Amino acid sequence: MDTVTRRKFLIASGVVAGGALTAGATAYTLWDILATAADPRREPGARTLVVVTLYGGNDGLATVIPYADPAYHDARPGLSYSAEQVLRIDESTGLNPSLKGLRQLYANDRLAIVRGVGYPQPDRSHFRSMDIWHTGSPERPGNTGWLGRWLDTAGGDPRLAVSFEPVLPPLLAGETSAGAAVAVSGFKVPRGVPQKALEALGKPSPGEPSLQARASACFAELGKVDEMITDVKEAAAADDADSDDDTPAATATGGGRTPLAAQLELVAQCVEAGVSTRVFSVSLGGFDFHADEKVAQERLLAVLDSAVSAFVNRMGLSERGQKVVVLVYSEFGRRVRANASDGTDHGTASNVLVAGPHVAGGRLIGEQPSLTDLDRGDLKSTIDFRDIYASLLSDALGADPGRILGGWTGRMSDLLGKP
Repeated sequence: MDTVTRRKFLIASGVVAGGALTAGATAYTLWDILATAADPRREPGARTLVVVTLYGGNDGLATVIPYADPAYHDARPGLSYSAEQVLRIDESTGLNPSLKGLRQLYANDRLAIVRGVGYPQPDRSHFRSMDIWHTGSPERPGNTGWLGRWLDTAGGDPRLAVSFEPVLPPLLAGETSAGAAVAVSGFKVPRGVPQKALEALGKPSPGEPSLQARASACFAELGKVDEMITDVKEAAAADDADSDDDTPAATATGGGRTPLAAQLELVAQCVEAGVSTRVFSVSLGGFDFHADEKVAQERLLAVLDSAVSAFVNRMGLSERGQKVVVLVYSEFGRRVRANASDGTDHGTASNVLVAGPHVAGGRLIGEQPSLTDLDRGDLKSTIDFRDIYASLLSDALGADPGRILGGWTGRMSDLLGKP
């Protein structure tokens, strides 16, 4: 998996055909999504679900840390964190030192942590396990995503389920419809064109035809979006430059080519504009740390932390934003015992984060799986991820979970608070 990109992952997964994966990338733009603002068909109290996929298998035991368990330190002598290093949330559990923003969300009851999440007969392949999470079908991954099937029941308008990535993730591909993959990067200007000339193209002119006015407005907005993405990239580069660590970047499946903070910035703008979209998909990749894990994962978790915590706090400032729910997950966790290269290999059960201004936060949900009673060296899951999906489908999207999840009847009790 060291050289597998997210695009290759999606095509190789076989969940849906390659043509379906790219469907919508050229048919829909950011302006098409913004054009649905104040859609009268959207119910006033309708929630918005934002799905954050962490590609590569994030190490759950280095994210939500059972620091008081001696077995944790015994299994990871070079990777473990002491009670003084973690960000404590109770007398036995703490968050990774890089997750200061998420720790504050937890303290403010805006973050719930679900532990021991997995599925029966877990698979340790990136492709197969992500197929299972995307389709919501552990027994036999199908060819439709769980949110794609929701889209089928919601009328099929691709703009209801949007990914700000050049390739549509399988979870948004349904039986009769598919979400929209909206590419927002790659804006280039011809060489030799003065900046003032470009700015002039984006300015309205009195009496101009409506289509020309729309074109100029789109050009101006495209420049703003590209400038915003560039700013985020430069800020991330500056953060890296300030770091004393020279650990190479993670090797494994990559997420969206646009930085996570920029993806969530676009989601925030759409939510605040009141678009009809009910589901957004964003991603962050690179979590496959088979060697030299500790510092490298801290750096990547810091990217996740700053992007998600800033987004959730921003959502709390507006009426529409307060109806947003964020789901953060990865295809699997890592093995309990560290390997000889100060990394961890593919595991099974892990944590799922649910955040938002009005989730039932400030809670650890589910028991921490035993670090000694293992399944071939891996954690035994205690919560099926379909219980979480079912609750989100019912309480966030107002859908019938059984219809979408093949008759699944499990639920997470009171996962979401009142919007």
